[in-house]
Amino acid sequence: MNRKEYFGEFGGTYVPEDLKLALEDLSENFYKYIDDDDFKEELKFYQKEYIGRPSLLYYAEKLTEKIGGAKIYLKREDLNHTGSHKINNALGQILLAKRMGKKRIIAETGAGQHGVAAATVCAMFGMDCTVYMGEIDTKRQDLNVFRMKLLGAKVVPVTSGTKTLKDAVDAALQDYIENYEDTFYLIGSAVGPHPFPVMVREFQSIIGKEARKQILEKEDKLPDYIVACVGGGSNCIGLFHHFYEDKEVKMVGVEPAGKGIDTNEHAASITKGKPGIIHGFKSYTLSDEKGEPMPVYSIAAGLDYPAVGPEHAFYKESGRGEYRYATDKEALDAFLELSRVEGIIPALESSHAVAVGCKIAEKLDKDKIVLINLSGRGDKDVNQVRELMNL
Repeated sequence: MNRKEYFGEFGGTYVPEDLKLALEDLSENFYKYIDDDDFKEELKFYQKEYIGRPSLLYYAEKLTEKIGGAKIYLKREDLNHTGSHKINNALGQILLAKRMGKKRIIAETGAGQHGVAAATVCAMFGMDCTVYMGEIDTKRQDLNVFRMKLLGAKVVPVTSGTKTLKDAVDAALQDYIENYEDTFYLIGSAVGPHPFPVMVREFQSIIGKEARKQILEKEDKLPDYIVACVGGGSNCIGLFHHFYEDKEVKMVGVEPAGKGIDTNEHAASITKGKPGIIHGFKSYTLSDEKGEPMPVYSIAAGLDYPAVGPEHAFYKESGRGEYRYATDKEALDAFLELSRVEGIIPALESSHAVAVGCKIAEKLDKDKIVLINLSGRGDKDVNQVRELMNL
């Protein structure tokens, strides 16, 4: 595998010198084991027997009929064990941590899906697990907090800053800086200093690898569009990776526009951001004149991050990827639509992709195909949606 640290100008390792040593060690082990036959076989075994892969590629026939345009397919990552794509990456990283002899695992989480996935694999392999989560997110995702605790993890509410995902990453990185000798940072998205973005992309690329094979089997051709939501961007880069060379396939990432793209309450880092340094890497960030991260917002706790993974920034600059956005209202409407039309309750994060995917499909001919990554299920969001609807 190419060991590139940068995607164009984006990526890199902007961290203290002592942490660089830990990251170099992580990098060496990752590149060593990702090509190791025993590692690959163990990963494949647990992907099938524990996660339940391959996940289904589902033709949303009723939704397609209602929209009246292109065929809509859903890559059903919501059917994975733990209910989202996050388990793909958590499993790969825990197997790496095991080979590195690490016993203590730390993680950050926004909506709690990565925290649950990390707690799950730690329970499975008998490792100590600490999850950092913004205090606000612990309240709006209290079910996932309980799930993590049920699985044996320690959940640490982060009370600094905006008390959301960015601050959880801050706390996890600080813990890693202080304890890297015996601690493995099981990062949840394709962000951070090298090798984290490459490592997460690699473990999530199973999504696109399966989807490409499945759509060819079902339709004997590739989709015209592939669509996924983007916060940090792990589910999206996982879908995009194996379609990258298929230039006829348009790749669309969907950012959270919150209460409006022209308000101060959104988290659309690519659409409204600028290049900058955050959490040890360079990418598009939402930052002020001093380069400090700005407060961000989304109805979906897993998307409110003030930056995006560096590979997405490169796709944007190179033109290979297109990045659109959906507001809270559009995501909520898509959440309700998919629930009522197909009997599938999506995560609020995934609902952003559904909203834009349906808009794209509506304008296309019936012989076209739109493939949407349904990155997670919406059980965790039901109480939040009930409150928003005053039910």
